[in-house]
Amino acid sequence: MQDKLKNYIITVGFIFILIMVFILNLISKDKDISISERRRLAKIPSITFSKLINGDTSNEFENYTVDQFIARDELRKVKSFVSTNIFMQKDNNKLFEKDNAIYKIEYPLNENNVQKSLNKIKNIYNKYLHNMNVYYAIIPDKNYYLENDDYLKMNYNELKDITQSILKDLNYIDIWQSLDLEDYYRTDTHWKQENLDKVIEKIEKEMKLDNTLNTKYKIEEKGNYYGVYYGQLGKQVPPDKIYIKTNDTINNCITYNYETKKYGKVYDEEIIKTSVDKYDIYLSGATPIISIENLNSNTDKELLLFRDSFGSSLAPLLIENYKKITLIDTRYISSNLLENYIDFKNQDVLFLYSTLVLNQDILK
Repeated sequence: MQDKLKNYIITVGFIFILIMVFILNLISKDKDISISERRRLAKIPSITFSKLINGDTSNEFENYTVDQFIARDELRKVKSFVSTNIFMQKDNNKLFEKDNAIYKIEYPLNENNVQKSLNKIKNIYNKYLHNMNVYYAIIPDKNYYLENDDYLKMNYNELKDITQSILKDLNYIDIWQSLDLEDYYRTDTHWKQENLDKVIEKIEKEMKLDNTLNTKYKIEEKGNYYGVYYGQLGKQVPPDKIYIKTNDTINNCITYNYETKKYGKVYDEEIIKTSVDKYDIYLSGATPIISIENLNSNTDKELLLFRDSFGSSLAPLLIENYKKITLIDTRYISSNLLENYIDFKNQDVLFLYSTLVLNQDILK
């Protein structure tokens, strides 16, 4: 009799919890964005006949219910706590925390993807850039600077060997020794703009540019920065601070976005208010082609910077040397279309890609 009563109470209690969760999800207001995950959340899908036939409605509704589930962030934190503190797993979904910083296991090296990425760079060189001053640099992910090998890392030596073999006709700039762990955000993949002095010095030396190490900058804080790893891990760590380096030259520059056909500023202050990713303050975030024109320039030199998102924060610190810098992100535009937008004419050229991008086959 007691066992029946116990089972009855458990069953009723479980059903009650399910009903309450269902009701709370129905009455709770949908959220537009997830600050911790730095992304917009799915909205309730529209229902059309074609979507019902091909199954899109069910997929969209599943994404909606997952994104808008009540206490979602809290549940993710509980999962992370259980994985790392009870089951004693070193990582949670390939993410791990060490000394209040978050890392992602970048393993293994995908040699096939690296070769494909590098061959796309080589094809751009062969098609557009012969007889020009062409350089390349690889940005190591921050795992490279971890002092021990408790966590799996990609084979960086092999990556360097493949790179130098395929891009042997380009001038290599080794910036690996110009960085350390403190130069990266604790909650994100990216480097900190305010820490790039050694990188800029190395690039300027190798590209035979003026040394701007003594250029005066004002460093301005732009608030807390919750990087891409912050929400993915679901574990509470202190947020970063995000800063911009600026001076009269940068303030007087104008940018032109080839996609939106709009002019703007190097640092988009409004993006802080509207974007889910504060790193977008640097040149307004991801875009296929954007240029910076230096209105204070006393030279006609131009730079073509083929880059991923790391280049957005670095480019403003090179503008003292150029009249114009054009940033090209071939993750978002096919390299075969570049001649429709760019006049290739004896510019300096720098390919600047992170190991994270080269290890994926995402360049076009």
